[in-house]
Amino acid sequence: MRTRKIMYKGVATVAQLSDFDEIIDARSPAEFAEDHIPGAINLPVLDDAQRIIVGTLYKQQSAFAARRLGGALVAENIARHLQAHLQDKPKHWRPLLYCWRGGQRSGAFVSWLRMVGWDAHQLQGGYKRFRHLVIAEIERIAPALQWRVVCGPTGSAKTRVLEALARQGAQTLDLEDLAAHKGSVLGALPDRPQPTQKSFETTLHTKLQALDPAQAVYVEAESRKIGQVSVPEPLILAMRRAPCIAIDATRAARLEFLVRDYAYLGDDIARLKANITRLSELQSRDTLLRWHDLATRGVLPELFGELIDLHYDPLYRRSQNGNYTGFSSAARLHTDSLSDAGIDALARRILQLEAESGAATAAP
Repeated sequence: MRTRKIMYKGVATVAQLSDFDEIIDARSPAEFAEDHIPGAINLPVLDDAQRIIVGTLYKQQSAFAARRLGGALVAENIARHLQAHLQDKPKHWRPLLYCWRGGQRSGAFVSWLRMVGWDAHQLQGGYKRFRHLVIAEIERIAPALQWRVVCGPTGSAKTRVLEALARQGAQTLDLEDLAAHKGSVLGALPDRPQPTQKSFETTLHTKLQALDPAQAVYVEAESRKIGQVSVPEPLILAMRRAPCIAIDATRAARLEFLVRDYAYLGDDIARLKANITRLSELQSRDTLLRWHDLATRGVLPELFGELIDLHYDPLYRRSQNGNYTGFSSAARLHTDSLSDAGIDALARRILQLEAESGAATAAP
């Protein structure tokens, strides 16, 4: 139940998003799919095809012709929403509507809803203003957090260690989960497409807002790009200046973990071979042919072993020392087990390091 009375009339700002019963995105389904305000529903006043038709009419004939057709289509779509999603809304229901920049699409919808009797409001500046907020807030929050970067070559179970840290009460940011990609050449997930760049940043913004700046935040060392999405510059710079903790697992432990963690690749040999082909500029033709053969025969342990020795580890040695300033002085945690129990033990050791560091800082 809200206790603060909304005093403005018809227009709201991005600071007032939480004051409303529902947020309605009046843009087309394609615009909504690219990104939207968290929690919003899509009630488009023009669908994708209609938006193209009206835009083409605007360019090829006139603004008047476009508005005449657009007005008819908008009225038709609003009527459909009134008879469907909105038919059971009570009189005291208070929605917030937005379009690309707080223009005619959401304005027309708001006018109709207010004529019905609902206290509908339009978001000032629309999605564009919200987008500016997301970028500004990432830039503000990222450098202010106490990052702890978990490093280690591919197969060190860094993401699983983050999950164990979270289970044990630590603050974490799992960028690979937000990006729906494991970050490596084989990292595309079989059941989750990657988000758009804008959607990735919107979700990241929400996660950053929830973090306590007074407590450490654990994050995995990443490149600037995770699959097809990019880590925003303020965040990647803050991570690269942060203290590091390096997981130093044996090759045998890493190979066993990789075979287990990427077992689904054995069910999609075509995808596996396509990913191997992406290394054509880094590996010789003979090496790629051998890896394709191993993939075809489903010999994942041998294939992953060669990927560790010839691709992942050389790449790791080149990148970590140069990109993360705290890597050379990182605490190194040795382990010969990346089983579930071994991963939980690594998380406990990392938290113990943090506790010891805090105690040393507090000592007179």
